[in-house]
Amino acid sequence: MRKPGALPAAVLFDMDGTLVDTEVLWWEATEEVAASLGHRLSDADAPEVVGRAVEDTAAHLMRVSGAGETDGVALSATLTASFHRRVEAGAPLRPGAWRLLAELERRQVPFALVSASPRIVVDTVVGGALADVPFSFTLSADDTVRTKPHPDPYRAAADRFGALPGACVAVEDSPDGSNSAEAAGCAVLVVPSLLPVPESAGRVFARSLEEVDLAVLSRCVSACYAGPDPGTGRPPAA
Repeated sequence: MRKPGALPAAVLFDMDGTLVDTEVLWWEATEEVAASLGHRLSDADAPEVVGRAVEDTAAHLMRVSGAGETDGVALSATLTASFHRRVEAGAPLRPGAWRLLAELERRQVPFALVSASPRIVVDTVVGGALADVPFSFTLSADDTVRTKPHPDPYRAAADRFGALPGACVAVEDSPDGSNSAEAAGCAVLVVPSLLPVPESAGRVFARSLEEVDLAVLSRCVSACYAGPDPGTGRPPAA
């Protein structure tokens, strides 16, 4: 049992929709590419777009458009290029992100970026909106064999810190990202953006990063070790 109130060994931040407001840009990029295939993107497509890896979204567009003969690798590259153009034009930080990152730096709690976006997009955001943020390292979709919703990225991040996953807090905004972190064994702080995220025993919820500080992140670790509230069976709120 981890001591209640203990600081996280590390904080593992998702990027799109969590630290930077790029989920809308990804949706616009996907909408553009879907239209080129004769498919009009709608809310029904959201689970296959928001928080998904480029290859997963490309495969979805091929299915729903009937473009079975389309080269999936080429379609993924087109999606990446469309998204990258938009990110280069500017990706604003989510409310509360800068203050939280500064607090972690001040308190000397290490943190990293764990993204399902391609390396070219991660590097553009880290060189732009997240410039001068002292991440210990960044992981992109290109850095593990499988990306989110599989547990590989968060397991790899915890390993690089030499920490148990349960001693680390993953900060996520999407169902797939939350599933990835939870499957890896991390404590999960969910700050939903475009899609609702189901509750589960290992997840703590906040409405915005403006509500989150190091004390909240420490409670996430304690909650992960303790499990759900025995009275309600529900995970705690931030």
